[in-house]
Amino acid sequence: MTPRSREPVLEGHPPVIDACATPMAIVGLDMELRIANSALHEWLAGGSRPWSGENLALLDAKPPQLTDAVARAFIQQRRIWLRDTRLRSAIGDRSADVALTPLDAQCMLLEVLPARGDGAAGLRLSESLRGFAHEVRGPLAGMRGAAQLLQRRMEAPDLRELASLIIGEVDRLATLSERLLHTGSKPRLARVNVHEVIERVAALIAADASPLRFRRDYDPSLPQVTADADRLQQALLNLARNAVEAGAGELKVRTRAEHGARFGDHPTRLALRIEIIDDGRGVPADLAETLFEPLVSGRADGSGLGLAIAREIAREHGGELGYASRPGATVFSLLLPVTE
Repeated sequence: MTPRSREPVLEGHPPVIDACATPMAIVGLDMELRIANSALHEWLAGGSRPWSGENLALLDAKPPQLTDAVARAFIQQRRIWLRDTRLRSAIGDRSADVALTPLDAQCMLLEVLPARGDGAAGLRLSESLRGFAHEVRGPLAGMRGAAQLLQRRMEAPDLRELASLIIGEVDRLATLSERLLHTGSKPRLARVNVHEVIERVAALIAADASPLRFRRDYDPSLPQVTADADRLQQALLNLARNAVEAGAGELKVRTRAEHGARFGDHPTRLALRIEIIDDGRGVPADLAETLFEPLVSGRADGSGLGLAIAREIAREHGGELGYASRPGATVFSLLLPVTE
């Protein structure tokens, strides 16, 4: 097939995408790449290969997922996301999120977005978190002092235990805040029993005013994982509180081993799956494609950071966070690699 000339390509759609840093292409109804910008050439490591005029199927490492999605987007005339899609490149298969946006009945904009969240959304999240971390240091110190004073004055063992829980949580948040203030801070990794982390989350949920019922479905044979226990606890706590905010009456936590898991470009290996299952209202349809982006919330008083932070924590551990939802049955799945 002879590649088409890149100038001019589409009347009404000038090739301005070549100036964009995001890998992009314009795809025709015939599934041919009409324009492939320089960023996409670089991402594909294609050298001097003229991708214009090539069939879209050549990029698909798991055909026909890409062409099927483009066809669906053309028919429905709406934007479609493909998460953690495998694409072919000159250096092997690579993972990316792919956004497909119809420009008209004949042309589709294809965007290739890093699957590990190191773009603008990640920058916005980091800036928001650093600002938050700076502001909470003072209140946290005050809370700790008040909790210590209460602990000394309380005689009932259950109340002293609650005061101790407050102090422990304040210390954990203070540590997290300090890390967020230092750009490039790394997780403090150690061997962690995930069930112990989940039980701390259960204790915190039980201490809330919420009447949420907490159910356990653990696999006691699971190995330990290498993780930062505080950050892992924060991710799970965010997911649990998200369920509370969605009106859940029951929260079930299920743990299982998963063989044959694959994380991006990493080889297949053993993983640990933690599922947070709730019976709340579910994820609103208009948030389905942006749920994990920072500052996106389904509540007027929501910060839109809880789920974004949870996914960031999952990814800094080499794992992934996904979900499936309908009213009355929402499952957030945290997948973590098990290392030797």
